[in-house]
Amino acid sequence: MRSRSTLGTVAVLTGALAAAGLAFAPTAGAVAPGSATASYDCGSWGGGVANITATQSGTSATMTISTAVTTPIAVGADQINATLTLAKAGGGTRVFTGKKNPAVGAGQPVTIGPLSGTVASGDSLNSYFAGVALKMVIFGVTVNCDAVTSQTPGPFVFS
Repeated sequence: MRSRSTLGTVAVLTGALAAAGLAFAPTAGAVAPGSATASYDCGSWGGGVANITATQSGTSATMTISTAVTTPIAVGADQINATLTLAKAGGGTRVFTGKKNPAVGAGQPVTIGPLSGTVASGDSLNSYFAGVALKMVIFGVTVNCDAVTSQTPGPFVFS
């Protein structure tokens, strides 16, 4: 009888400790929507619809962008310096930067990211229209892209 009682007590304490551990574990955060599209005009480099994927871990966030912009020559992995600026609801901007890209063949569309940035809970970020929204530097050549449309679906909202 005593061994059953001891086993039951151990099981209850183990469950309570596990629940307490989950209660105090850091949260990853969530961003909604997880992806959106927007159109960009990159001048003589082209333009079109870009797919932007967002992730969040606490106050850190990343953006990965698949663009319609093509490069006339092959570009090796991690050779594109990129900056994505998004407008923050209520004023201001959030900037995401990095030098992360897969290798790109000549004439192929450019994918960049993940680009890293900082967000706060409640940040609502959308396309930036007050200047260059996406800047890429490829072999020393700067490609400036202006947002043409707002993101669809709506802004990225961070928790």
